[in-house]
Amino acid sequence: MSKPSSLEGVTIKTGLIPRSGIDSEQPIQGMNVNEIPELTLYEKKCLLINREIDAMGMGRYQWTVWGLCGFGYLIDLLWAQAFGLALSPLQQEFGFGSGQTGNISVAFSAGLTAGAFVWGVLADVIGRKWAFNLTVLFASAFGLGLGASANYTTFLVLTVFVGFGIGGNVPIDTCVALEFIPQNKRFLLALLSLFQPLGVVICSAIAFGFIPTQSCSPNFSEPNSLPSCFKPGLEPGAPCCSRESNMGWRYFLFTLGGITLGVLLLRTIFFTLKESPKFLLAKGRDAEAVEVVQYVAKKNGHACSLTLEDLKRLTDEDDFVNEPSAIRTRDVKQIAKTGTKKTFHALERYKTLFSSFQIARLTILVWLTYIFDFWGFTVAGTYLPQILALKNGSASRSLKFTYASYIYTYAPGILGVLLGSVMYRIPSIGRKWGMTLASGLMAASIFLFATVDTVPKNLGLFTLEYFFQSMFNAILYGWTPEAFPAEVRGSACGIASFWGRLFGIVSPLIAQSLYSTGEQEGVVGGNINAVLYLAGGVTLGCVVTTALLPGKMVRLAD
Repeated sequence: MSKPSSLEGVTIKTGLIPRSGIDSEQPIQGMNVNEIPELTLYEKKCLLINREIDAMGMGRYQWTVWGLCGFGYLIDLLWAQAFGLALSPLQQEFGFGSGQTGNISVAFSAGLTAGAFVWGVLADVIGRKWAFNLTVLFASAFGLGLGASANYTTFLVLTVFVGFGIGGNVPIDTCVALEFIPQNKRFLLALLSLFQPLGVVICSAIAFGFIPTQSCSPNFSEPNSLPSCFKPGLEPGAPCCSRESNMGWRYFLFTLGGITLGVLLLRTIFFTLKESPKFLLAKGRDAEAVEVVQYVAKKNGHACSLTLEDLKRLTDEDDFVNEPSAIRTRDVKQIAKTGTKKTFHALERYKTLFSSFQIARLTILVWLTYIFDFWGFTVAGTYLPQILALKNGSASRSLKFTYASYIYTYAPGILGVLLGSVMYRIPSIGRKWGMTLASGLMAASIFLFATVDTVPKNLGLFTLEYFFQSMFNAILYGWTPEAFPAEVRGSACGIASFWGRLFGIVSPLIAQSLYSTGEQEGVVGGNINAVLYLAGGVTLGCVVTTALLPGKMVRLAD
């Protein structure tokens, strides 16, 4: 007697356009997987993997993976926030003008851009596991060196390499989490973004512990601040801001490098991540994919019913079942290759992103959304902390007060992520309108921040801006990997992040040009409102792109 289909009872999620002959939400009761029309061999095997992961539920292994991916999100914003908090004492010590303040963000974004592209492609070539760990290795090694920088040029070079490691974090971590989490727990993808505001709060708390008490005095937010020892024409023996009197930002960055190293140790020594079974299937390594699923089931204390024979039993419409080295995906033949041919084959995967009008429309709108989002929050993240410090300084508030306020103004971002996760699951609002609403309110907060002049209003609007930014990114980062098929998911997420990071390079150059128009000799700061209007204006672009996303925001097939 033949074995019953292991797909019995599975619900198929087929994406923006339901496949002909099958309801995208209809359970398949007693239907043989080979009778499902228009499914490739790879998709049929993925359905078996999905079924097994859904059956075992959210066990110990998946919770550990989710937590480690969360730490990746944490260090992503930990470092992104660090440069905004360290900018002012760094500028006071090294003596560069307001026209060069954006160079740090440009260097970091350049690294992020290269990292997003390279790690995104590598995740589909060498595997999720290696990319998952190597990104953190790069960030920790060069991050520890940042605090020892002797000059501004050295600092910028090291910042590029930190960005290169961090650049692959969010796309790779999201892919790893998605491919191990059961379908009924996919809301946890959006909840990964909880770790981002948590990283910002931790970063702000560490900065509060070091920078106010170990910075040059008078500091950058006070009148007649101490000049840099690098200032041209400074008389010998004149008081200046030296390395010894300004160690706060260095201790701050050493600590962040140590935290990043700790995350690396957790990922490599205290936990063994197995390769994604869907990546293994895409490479024709079916036996290894089954072994991974069985390993996860064992760790969870759950029996595994999936066997290699289940995968061998499957046949696809093109009769490729007897050619284990060739697995046809939706539009791309996945043929095992070596050396440079593997990289070329990975680039061929991008054709899938334009395989139909609807998918092409989705891809382009996702890219534009990432461009506007990264542009807006790069400018905001770089300049808002300094702008708040200067506004507080003009109101005779101490540097200690300002750095303490960073902690409690960024903390509500955690609630923003939770609200985004709730809206993520409300059918009448969902991903699309949740992102549209959040981006509109974020832009409004930035515009209003430019018009107020009292400490409570400044702090209130500063808080609202980060609250809605966190809400928007929670939905965007959680939804993006769901929008693309598993065989190109790493590449799709990586290229979307690449476009965002690329325009994150351009935005600080424009911002620093605007900022320098109000620069005064020997004074930290510049044209505040011009920078805020730039950040708010480009954020409005997200309102347009998300509103134009396809109306039926359902997940594509795994």
